[in-house]
Amino acid sequence: MAQDNKWSSKAGFILASAGAAIGLGAIWKFPYVTGMNGGGIFLLFFIAFTLLLGLPMLISEFIVGRGSGKEAVSAYEKLAPNSLWTLVGKIGVLGCFLLLSFYSVVGGWVLIYTIMSMFGYVIHGGADYATTFQLVTESPWITLLGTALFLLANIIVITMGIKDGIEKASKYLMPLLFIIFVIIVIRAVTLEGAMEGIVFFLKPEISNITAEAVLYALGQSFFALAVGFSAMVTYGSYLNNETNIPFAAASVCIMNILVSLLAGLAIFPVVFSVGLEPAEGPGLLFIVLPAAFSQMPLGELFLALFLILFLIATLTSSFQLIEIIVAAFTERSHYSRQKVTWTAGLVIFLVSIPAGLASGVLGDIKLFDKNIFDFTDYLVSNILLPLGALLIALFVVLRMDRTLIREQFNLAGRRSASFYQIWWVLMRYIVPVTIIIVFLNTLGII
Repeated sequence: MAQDNKWSSKAGFILASAGAAIGLGAIWKFPYVTGMNGGGIFLLFFIAFTLLLGLPMLISEFIVGRGSGKEAVSAYEKLAPNSLWTLVGKIGVLGCFLLLSFYSVVGGWVLIYTIMSMFGYVIHGGADYATTFQLVTESPWITLLGTALFLLANIIVITMGIKDGIEKASKYLMPLLFIIFVIIVIRAVTLEGAMEGIVFFLKPEISNITAEAVLYALGQSFFALAVGFSAMVTYGSYLNNETNIPFAAASVCIMNILVSLLAGLAIFPVVFSVGLEPAEGPGLLFIVLPAAFSQMPLGELFLALFLILFLIATLTSSFQLIEIIVAAFTERSHYSRQKVTWTAGLVIFLVSIPAGLASGVLGDIKLFDKNIFDFTDYLVSNILLPLGALLIALFVVLRMDRTLIREQFNLAGRRSASFYQIWWVLMRYIVPVTIIIVFLNTLGII
């Protein structure tokens, strides 16, 4: 692989990988799922499962990537030529493509909301925030404009390559994200009545444990690290041999947990301080938070800051999704990275139109009693993602060369036989079984 398609530094790789993992799952889904599943006890299970399940899978994808030196599709073709294992990378590319078809729509909503908030059009006297959200999502022109602008931002970064595009953007955006988070958290925890929200989020209540909450924590922790579609395989393929994979993966894990903690501390104190319910579901970001921020001094400013950090997280996560597609097609064609990126962006935009219009003019079209947006989300999140994760785990355990695995695991770090054995036991016995349990649960079988 050409040197300009490598990460220039360990820090750049970690920030880019953390940015890929920190997206809708960490800042949007995690708070409302936590609110619906008991607060602190859910957080405790989430952290434990992230370290015991998500981290081993993240290490595995990085090992497949650097061990092959290839992007997601070519990696499996190189490591297991002329076998059905080559389908794993193709499932990943397909999954990322479908995920982007609705992820870009949500990114567009966030972008539109951010612009509206910066100009004072979200919080105003007598505002009905549910109606505002409905007007944005049901307007075809607003939705498609937001989607187009969101994808354009991605295209600009991806065309600039790994070092000058993704890595450089992540080096600026990720620290900015943490700075804004700290500002919002400081304001949130100093509100009157905020302590009730802090206690709800951080204090585990054993009485709140349910089987459903544990399974939700399993799924959230496992998929919060952006593993399952081999996108981290592509990021791993850009690694040099001076980076220790377990250390880098652990750093990404810790940053992901930290952002989840910050998201909870930014949201729950505000929600509780104004007497709203924490278990509001997906409308928490676009409906509940504007209502909450409207009742505090400088609410429009802090809402704008929160939306900016959410936009940053959504962008850095989408960089990875588009990169796996661009890398796969660039590897197999004589076209330049720029041409492939613009073509991929245009195709993704066209495919995203049905999902973007699912809340409006195409709202009556149903697939298995779901609108187009919800059906695509279900297909990706409940079927393709766990299937891809299971296949990656099985590939590492059953097909990949053990000598190559151990070599990649120990590169640029102190050799630790015990750490390697723990990781191997988790990958061989615990992770696949857990994925199957989560898979069956999402399908409603258990």
